[in-house]
Amino acid sequence: MIASAPDSHIFRDIFSTEAMRGIFSDGARVQYYLDIEAALARVQARLGIIPADAAEEIGRHCDADKFDMARLKAATERIGYPVLPVVQQLVAHCRDGLGEWCHWGATTQDITDTATVMQIRAALVLVEDDLRAISASLAGLAAKYRDTPMAGRSNLQQATPITFGYKCAVLLAGFQRHLQRLKEMRPRVLVGEFGGATGTLASLGADGLRVQQGLMAELGLGEPEIAWHTMRDRIAEVGCFLGLVGGTLGKISLDVKLMMQTEVEEVYEPFAEGRGSSSTMPQKRNPISSVYIHACISMVRQNVAALLDAMVEDHERSTGPWEIEWIAVPEIFLLSAGALAQARFMVGGLQVDPERMRANLDLTKGLIVSEAVMMGLGPALGRQRAHDLVYDICREVVAGRGTFLDLLAGHAEIRPHLDRARLAALLDPANYVGLAGEMVDRVLAREARA
Repeated sequence: MIASAPDSHIFRDIFSTEAMRGIFSDGARVQYYLDIEAALARVQARLGIIPADAAEEIGRHCDADKFDMARLKAATERIGYPVLPVVQQLVAHCRDGLGEWCHWGATTQDITDTATVMQIRAALVLVEDDLRAISASLAGLAAKYRDTPMAGRSNLQQATPITFGYKCAVLLAGFQRHLQRLKEMRPRVLVGEFGGATGTLASLGADGLRVQQGLMAELGLGEPEIAWHTMRDRIAEVGCFLGLVGGTLGKISLDVKLMMQTEVEEVYEPFAEGRGSSSTMPQKRNPISSVYIHACISMVRQNVAALLDAMVEDHERSTGPWEIEWIAVPEIFLLSAGALAQARFMVGGLQVDPERMRANLDLTKGLIVSEAVMMGLGPALGRQRAHDLVYDICREVVAGRGTFLDLLAGHAEIRPHLDRARLAALLDPANYVGLAGEMVDRVLAREARA
């Protein structure tokens, strides 16, 4: 019986992905524990700390498929942690008592934390793949629609014109920063843990740091400068990073939902037969991916807050906050994977309607570029006078007392400075997109270098 959405047979591939579930599955977690135990034994054998035949025998049995998960479950419930039950089964598998050399000098949290870091490492590969795919789609949209004018919006109202390529490039720049954050973050967070009881490696004496160095080299992880059993900034940073990524995904989903409104209809999510249909309103084409992105990233944010709470740990080994990570880290990655997959699908097949964008630009019959008129009059009348004059004329247009062009061209204070032809050019929204194209080019150039 499965209750959670990321594992539900119905919802699992809406709220997460098979690949990410695999990384955080019980079998994968146990295998990470065993990979660490095998690596630890190899290193200690090379250093002459444990017998070579013990390391060989331990390594031969570090296969999660050989382990009894039902026994592991029962023992974990009894003991409170899963690592010791894994070690107990591993010892039992080994011949002639050689398994007694496994886990030599380690503590439960060393294995658990290092396994978590290995899960994070594998999971971040999937995250990066999605980030790059989304970036590529946004780059394609930015290039294709570089000069396609549309209404920029402020406070949900039309502001000044932009281009759709510019809108996509703004989003693309955000993903470029996320990829840069990921690159900078990896050396800080992909660091293993091996410190023994309170982090001092006392159980291994003078050999402790050599074992630690060799173990991290075996696992391809960074070597900790000091134990981090109760300094959880590494784990929290990963969560915060995914919270930031989720925020950007949420921004995309919100814009797409707003642009799919019947009154707007500038873009649509990819269409498939029946997708987004209503059970009672045949005309509906509801946003789907955007809705699931919103749900996933909202729950990610709550779990990020939990990880920040888990940083407040007592002394050298904690009583409770650590276990928060066992719940929050998998959920953050699973739900982030779902949001990323939905965004990758949505952006990769986004349907864009440039004609509707132009029609929406023309809704106000030039009012959207009132700033252009104000700036055109500013050198002659002064910016404040120009603003007040254009503001009053806008109110006249809104009240239905004439068209913007007619009222501007007929105004005695304006005629000496701007003729009708010049005013008509100023009122064409396509002429007032500023340096949108050049800004798109800068973002695309950065993408090409990446």
